[in-house]
Amino acid sequence: MRYFVAVAETLNFTRAAERLHIGQPPLSMQIRDLETEVGARLFERSRRKVELTDAGERFLAHARAILARTEEAAEEARRAAAGEIGELRVGITSSLPYTAILPDALAAFRQRHPALRLQIHEMFTAEQFDALAQDRLDVGLVRFDATLAPPHIRVREIGRDALRVVVHAEHPLAAKASVSFAELRDADFISFPADAGTELPAILDRLCRGAGFEPRVVQLAREATTQIGLVAAGLGIALLPAPLECVRMPRVRYLPVKDAGADFPLAVACHAHRTRAVTDRFLAVLDEVRTTRAG
Repeated sequence: MRYFVAVAETLNFTRAAERLHIGQPPLSMQIRDLETEVGARLFERSRRKVELTDAGERFLAHARAILARTEEAAEEARRAAAGEIGELRVGITSSLPYTAILPDALAAFRQRHPALRLQIHEMFTAEQFDALAQDRLDVGLVRFDATLAPPHIRVREIGRDALRVVVHAEHPLAAKASVSFAELRDADFISFPADAGTELPAILDRLCRGAGFEPRVVQLAREATTQIGLVAAGLGIALLPAPLECVRMPRVRYLPVKDAGADFPLAVACHAHRTRAVTDRFLAVLDEVRTTRAG
């Protein structure tokens, strides 16, 4: 088709062959093959001149459009391969929107790469690992110890958030500046179900056992904000990441924890053997945001 357009624009086989950097005989053969395939004469040839037939005139308009679309398709494929266009599927846990790093990273990424579409999916960490394995996510922001990652998932810790004990305003400990788990021996806890896919129940259990007792869990809720509401209703206390302190609810207090290890890791997760350029671009922006915040 490129050969046809070159002849149609020059109306001279010799000049068209020079433009295409091929010999004239192969060019003439290609044009004859094209006419056979189309089923119509595209050129009228004589010793003095070459002219387009009516069929050739019509074919030329379509040929130019097809070649233009082919160039667009090739350019789009190159840009997609380079991670310049397309879609990035990001998984986040429910507490991430309350942190500073997620809004900063997403805003920086959109500003840096406006042609890339962002699809945000809220999932517990275990669900994100499954989605990464099944190619339903490109990258996940998870609450997980990087040393415990499944073999097919690559996890890199990017920070830690302190934990807070969430208590009712009339709780005996509510006026304290901070608490230790030894003071919570008789507390009723509100926690996540075991199948929620978050490490918080395990961290709660570890901190309680470190203080010499087992937690008495009286209520289960899958959403952190639901747990805060249950605390406000006086049904127990909860252990949640510090960024959730911005959820201001009457009759609720957030208390820092004195115990060592009372923090919640934040990590970025990707598939260990499947990478995309768009994922690399997001990770680069995320690292820049972290460096800027640390500075």
